[in-house]
Amino acid sequence: MITKRNKIILAVFSISILLLVLRVVYIQLFIGEKLFIQATAQKISAVPIEVPRGNILDRNFIPLTNRKKKVDAVIQPLYLKDNYSDLQKISNILKLNFDEIRRQIEIKKEPIKISIDENEKELLIKEKVQGISFIHSLERYDDSTPAKHVLGYLNKIDMTGQTGIEKAYEDYLKKDSKISVAVITDAKPNPIKGLGYRFINSGENTEMLNVKLTIDYNIQKTAEEVMDRYNLKGAVVIEEVSSGDIVAMVSKPDYNPNEIEKYLESPDNELFNRAVASYNLGSIFKIIDLASTYSQNIDPSMYYFCPGYVILGDKEFRCSAYGRGGHGLIDLHEAFASSCNPYFIELGIKIGPKSIIETANKFGFGKVTGIDAQGVEESAGNLPSPDSFTYGDTANISIGQGDVLATPLQVADMVATIANGGIKNNVNIVDSIVDSKGNTVKVIRKNKGQRIIGKEVCDKIKQLMEEVTVSGTGSRANLSEYGGAGGKTGSAETGQYINGQKVVHAWFAGYFPRLDPKYSVAVFIEDGKSGGTIAAPIFEEIAKTILKKGF
Repeated sequence: MITKRNKIILAVFSISILLLVLRVVYIQLFIGEKLFIQATAQKISAVPIEVPRGNILDRNFIPLTNRKKKVDAVIQPLYLKDNYSDLQKISNILKLNFDEIRRQIEIKKEPIKISIDENEKELLIKEKVQGISFIHSLERYDDSTPAKHVLGYLNKIDMTGQTGIEKAYEDYLKKDSKISVAVITDAKPNPIKGLGYRFINSGENTEMLNVKLTIDYNIQKTAEEVMDRYNLKGAVVIEEVSSGDIVAMVSKPDYNPNEIEKYLESPDNELFNRAVASYNLGSIFKIIDLASTYSQNIDPSMYYFCPGYVILGDKEFRCSAYGRGGHGLIDLHEAFASSCNPYFIELGIKIGPKSIIETANKFGFGKVTGIDAQGVEESAGNLPSPDSFTYGDTANISIGQGDVLATPLQVADMVATIANGGIKNNVNIVDSIVDSKGNTVKVIRKNKGQRIIGKEVCDKIKQLMEEVTVSGTGSRANLSEYGGAGGKTGSAETGQYINGQKVVHAWFAGYFPRLDPKYSVAVFIEDGKSGGTIAAPIFEEIAKTILKKGF
């Protein structure tokens, strides 16, 4: 009987010990940090070090954010209040005001975080300074961050997305946690020596999610570097012909996302995304004239005598050859290659404004492409109603003037559709949401295309566009050594003046290579005057680099 009772007592005792051990293990491994935070919440002074956030990636999983390493020094007042020797070393190395940092050390209990560079860190280590530690992390943005107008930026106060992809995908990118460095204090409150400084990871340890774009890092950087060399205001949009994916979107001048306040009232409008803003098009709209004409089975070929101008009512419409007395007798090929306005005004009146506007609408003008739904705000541009058009109004739209407005993004897509044989794809700039291992969590990209004009129509337009780069106004975008190109120049009058001079935007819209087009490119230069001499060379330099490097 005694033996049986001893066994029962031993069993109960053993089970109790086991449960206590399991409880201790559970507390230590699973909820210890949480209980620590709760128990000492009233006695902790903490400084946020990092708010973890998902990355924004290019189409090949190359990070577009968090590319640059950074180092923060954490100064610990508890260990430096009576250590003026080390405090002096810190202030000397970090170029701090000694009296000011000493005052902070004497009155502060919480740690002080200061951004430093690697050289300063090595000097502090070499001096064996006490009361300082280092945190290595990644800087969200820096001056070399690509596609800034697409990515957007964060609100510094709460580190949430303020614009662009950062804002649109906030719920995916943010992680419900925060890393802080803290010091535990008593009730007075005074630092409790012995517990020292401690890193705290608060919040849920959720899986990090990333946003994968269609942007190609190498192509984006190529376009940005070329635009930087020319130092002009404008935009470049590059679209993959076969898919409708935007592989580069550049707006210049750009900005430092860490110093947004510097640009809020800047006259250069660095925060403005010119790639998705609407502008007068000029002669690149003549592509629409041709598409409208061929689609109606009207032959646009004719011999036309260009005296350098056309007068309709009380309006005079001048040609680029006005100064030398016009082009004289020309045919369609020469008229398109040399961008003869009178020829295309005559053609526009022949086919009528309704057909031109309907064709432009098919190509997506006058409406958003769809990337606004993916996080990048865009203008819809403008297509006027042709119901009450005069001959003068028809003349204006035939040469891309007047009320016709479009974005560089829409222009790149128009050229991609021509290069793609008349199939217009959905335009995409965001591919998907992926986890830290690259697995797709949610597909954002819309994979759909529809034929809007016949392939034979596109083939005829492409032949004319290719002649532009060989013998016409786009000869500075020839690419003959790299497979050739097709394109169209544009010099769009805006009706505005600066210092008595007309504001004329420069355009070049084209595709390459010639036989098997891979990319379409729209180059827009604000007040660039001439598409052939300003925008076309930028196209050529970007395309040449992409082809040489095999991007």
